[in-house]
Amino acid sequence: MSTLDDADATDRAIINGFQGGFPVCDAPFDAAAAALRSAGVSITAEQLRDRIRSLDDAGILTRFGPLINAEEIGGTATLVATHAPADQFEENVELINDHREVAHNYERAHDHLNVWFVVSVGDPDRVETVLDEIERETGQPTYNMPKQQEFRVEAKFPINGPLRDAPIDCSDRGPSPKPTDRTEITATERDLLLAIQDGLPITSQPYATVAEEIDRSPSWVRETIARFRAEGKIRRIGVVPNHYALGYTENGMTVWDVPDDRLAEVGPAIAELEFVTHCYERPRHDGVWPYNFFAMTHGRSESESDARIRTVEERMGEFWPVTDEDWTTLFSTSVLKKTGIRLDERLNASVESS
Repeated sequence: MSTLDDADATDRAIINGFQGGFPVCDAPFDAAAAALRSAGVSITAEQLRDRIRSLDDAGILTRFGPLINAEEIGGTATLVATHAPADQFEENVELINDHREVAHNYERAHDHLNVWFVVSVGDPDRVETVLDEIERETGQPTYNMPKQQEFRVEAKFPINGPLRDAPIDCSDRGPSPKPTDRTEITATERDLLLAIQDGLPITSQPYATVAEEIDRSPSWVRETIARFRAEGKIRRIGVVPNHYALGYTENGMTVWDVPDDRLAEVGPAIAELEFVTHCYERPRHDGVWPYNFFAMTHGRSESESDARIRTVEERMGEFWPVTDEDWTTLFSTSVLKKTGIRLDERLNASVESS
């Protein structure tokens, strides 16, 4: 397989069915394959494992395994915008990207704020230090836009094929530990999260493989992963698609100047829309940035993306009289850096604080 076009109905069922809800048990592929068979997909555990490996090798998946909620394991991350003049664009981007704390960086279509990056640190006080350094190096002000409220983080990308509207949930196959109220993690828990942050090994018993790697028992690994999922430290477990490979090439960040007294109603209403993958309240910046509400949508064509944005606008209009001056869309025009949010520093800070 080289592209999604080569994916057959079974591959499509796997992508649609298991973008979450993958079991945390001794032989998870057996349980997952049984669930697929119950949904009408003829497949064995070995075939499921091999197909996920092929999808991963082809780049249709970014990884297989847990989606870790970095916010819940310590440290902080924040979205930052800045201006890079055309005659200094490459130089300024390189200066920004050279900071190891910068995890993602996108060029977005905007008449002034054309560079948007994420800073991830173990010590929240370092955000200001990093931004001061970037401002000094680039000669441009930065605009910090930390998340103030989270209404939705889903980032699931259904495709045409079986199980598109009926994903499988096997999250009850395995331990059911009670969540704790601990915010810090132990050194051994850190080692586990570091071992799985880039995905699980695609073996018949992935949790046992991880256990051997970190010198713990398979039951401890399964119990801890299940508890992290219950505590929100892991959002979900399953296949994590490469949305570009799935054809979702139109990445639009719509930003809105929502009246402050309507945010509590607007946030959940927009979060209900299936195609909104991220939805947050972020701060305005007087005289530069009037928007306080961010909604990320993805489409497989310009027309689909535009229709989805218009649907967001219509939903917004149910809460206040929206005008064209109240919102805009920033499409990503190029990926400048995408290393993912590295957890090492944040995990170590959490261990030290415990």
